[in-house]
Formats: sequence, C-alpha cells, structure tokens
Amino acid sequence: MIVFQQVGLRYGLGPEVLRDVTFALQPGSFHFLTGASGAGKSSLLSLLYLARLPSRGTMHMFGRDVARMARRDLPGLRRRIGTVFQDFRLLDHLSVIDNVALPLRVQGADEGQLREHAAELLVWVGLGDHLDALPPTLSGGQKQRVAIARAVIGRPKLLIADEPTGNVDDRIALRLMRLFEELNRLGTTIVVATHNMQLVRESRHPELRLEDGALVQIAKAA
Repeated sequence: MIVFQQVGLRYGLGPEVLRDVTFALQPGSFHFLTGASGAGKSSLLSLLYLARLPSRGTMHMFGRDVARMARRDLPGLRRRIGTVFQDFRLLDHLSVIDNVALPLRVQGADEGQLREHAAELLVWVGLGDHLDALPPTLSGGQKQRVAIARAVIGRPKLLIADEPTGNVDDRIALRLMRLFEELNRLGTTIVVATHNMQLVRESRHPELRLEDGALVQIAKAA
C-alpha cells in the first residue's frame, strides 16, 4: 500500500528533516511511529496524509507514484486517507454529528444518509448520547473519539493518528486503542504516532522509530 524509497524532506532551503527514509507498509497492517520530539514524526505524517510531497526519493501510495502525480489528482487520493490530529481540529460552532458528517457533506453525499451514518459511528465510539453537543462542552477523550469517527466516516483505506492518546488518561487511551484495533480487523491500515512506549510494548505491533530524521528501526515491538 505504501512504499518509501530513499525519501528526503526539507522545508525551503533549510536542512533535511527526513533523510533516506525507506520502508513499506502492507495493506491491513498496523504500525506505531515513534521517536523523540524533533525526530521527524510530524514531517513523516505530513507525507503520509499528502500535506507535503518529498524533496527527493520515491513515494508510492495505493500503487501510484505520488511525486509524479498531477496536483489535481491528489484530492482523490487523499479521500482514501483518514487523519486524526493531535489537536482534534473540530469545528466548535458545529454539533458533534455535523462535525463527523462534514467529510461526506463536502463530497455531496445525501443529507439523510450521511447523518444516519454519522450517528451510527458516534454510537460505535460511545457518544450516541452526545449527537447535538458542541465540541467545547466535551472532554478531551470525547473530542478524540469524535475526531476518530470523522476520520473513518469515509471508510479510508489508511488511517493516520497523531498522538491519539496524548491528551487522555490511561482508561480512555485503552478504549481508543481498542477502536483502532477494531478498525484494523475490518481491513484499515493503521499508523499511530505516539510517545507512549508502554502502549507500544503492550500492543506488540511493529514499530517504525525515527532518530534525527532517519528511520532506525522497522521491527516488532519488544
């Protein structure tokens, strides 16, 4: 599904923040992305959800050479990717159900069907009683679950989560991981960036570890 070969990334004329990154992710796999602050995790995630293109090297996603694609074709590829951001990026003036339904509404889906689907997802993440709530009234864990529901409503082939457990307690973190595990069992490829090494060890999924912009480990978590 994803193949990076000797990928480098720099911002403007600055030094490379990613250097010679090479790895492959199979469809239906689950990987953790780890590394200290400043190691390059956010930069690698920005490539994975196509916010940026590599400065050098080759990057294939879903069988397409991303660097050679016309920019007008990128939005179609992005629709196959769901993203859960660390800061949630919910719209505070929209209800929970309208936040979740937004990706399908932008695509022009039938209003009745998209609201029904959004409600089903919110029940699935345990927020069936909060459909009409506004994001500022929710806890951090609840906001994270809304963000997950929004990310998966388009049934993405790839789900990327940036520190999804960083702002919640251990109980909510475990619940979120169970949601990701269930999505993975349904066939979604998962990449979770995290500083929580205990979570990585307990889950025992393969770990992609970055140090100073270089990938130093592609192995099973210990």
